[in-house]
Amino acid sequence: MAGFRARTLIAGMVALAAVGIAPAATAATVSADPWSAPGPFAVTVEALDGTHTVYRPSRLEKHPVILWGNGTGANPKIYDGLLRHLASHGFVVAAADTPNAGSGAEMLAGATTLIAENSRPGSPYQGKIDTAHIGATGHSQGGGGAIAAGADPRVTATIPIEPGPQGSAAALKGPAFFLGGQFDTIVVPALLVIPRYRLASQVPAIYGELAGATHFTPVGDGGGFRGAITAWFRFWLSGDERARAEFFGPSCGLCRDGAWSDVRRNAKASAIPGA
Repeated sequence: MAGFRARTLIAGMVALAAVGIAPAATAATVSADPWSAPGPFAVTVEALDGTHTVYRPSRLEKHPVILWGNGTGANPKIYDGLLRHLASHGFVVAAADTPNAGSGAEMLAGATTLIAENSRPGSPYQGKIDTAHIGATGHSQGGGGAIAAGADPRVTATIPIEPGPQGSAAALKGPAFFLGGQFDTIVVPALLVIPRYRLASQVPAIYGELAGATHFTPVGDGGGFRGAITAWFRFWLSGDERARAEFFGPSCGLCRDGAWSDVRRNAKASAIPGA
C-alpha cells in the first residue's frame, strides 16, 4: 500500500509539473476568511540563485522569510498561487527548485543565501531580510523537508502540509502547525500526520485537518489551507496580533470553523493566551 501511495503521488505531481499548471481551486476548497484574501504587497517573482525561486514584495522593506519545499516530482510553479499569496502578505518566500526537498537541506540553503544577501553591499536584499524570523513549510515530501529544516535553530516556525516521513518532529525548535486532509489517501492523517503532531510535545503544536481535502488540495493557490497558513506565519513571523485569535485561547477561530474536520492543540499551544 505504501508503494502504491508513493507511485500515485509521484505520477500526480509529475503530470502537473509537466504542464506547469495546478488544478483550479473550487468553491469547496477556498475559505472566505480574511487571511485567504490577497495581502497589500505587489509581488515580484525572480531567481535568487541557481537553485531557488523567490516570491517577494516588489518594494522591499524588511521582511520575514518563508522557506518552501515542493512535493515529489513538483516545482514551485505548481504552487504559484499560494507562494504569490504569501509574498503579498509581506514574506520573502525562497522556494527550492527541486522535486526532492525531503532532506530540508535544499530549503535551508535558501535561508543561507538570503542571510548572506542581507549583509552584502549592493544586494537588493541588503538590510531587507528579518533574519530572526524564518519559517519553513512545504507539501508532501516538502512537508517532511519542512520538519527536517525546522530542526535548524534559524527556523522559528514550521507548517508541514500533509508531510512525508522525513525529519524528526521531536527535533523541531519552534512552534509547528501540522496540516492534514480529511480525504488524503496518500498521506493518511491518522497514520502519518497526527502521530507526528503528537511527537512535537517540546514546542507549541497544533493539528488542523481540512474537511474534504485530498492530497492535491494544497497545490495551486493552497485551497482551504491558504488562510490558516498565512495567519500562522503572520503571527509567529510578523508579530501580527490579529492572527492570535485564529489559534489560541478558549474560542480559537480554527477550533470553531466548520471547514476543519479535526483541530487539536498540545499542552504548550493550549497554554498560549488568546486575544
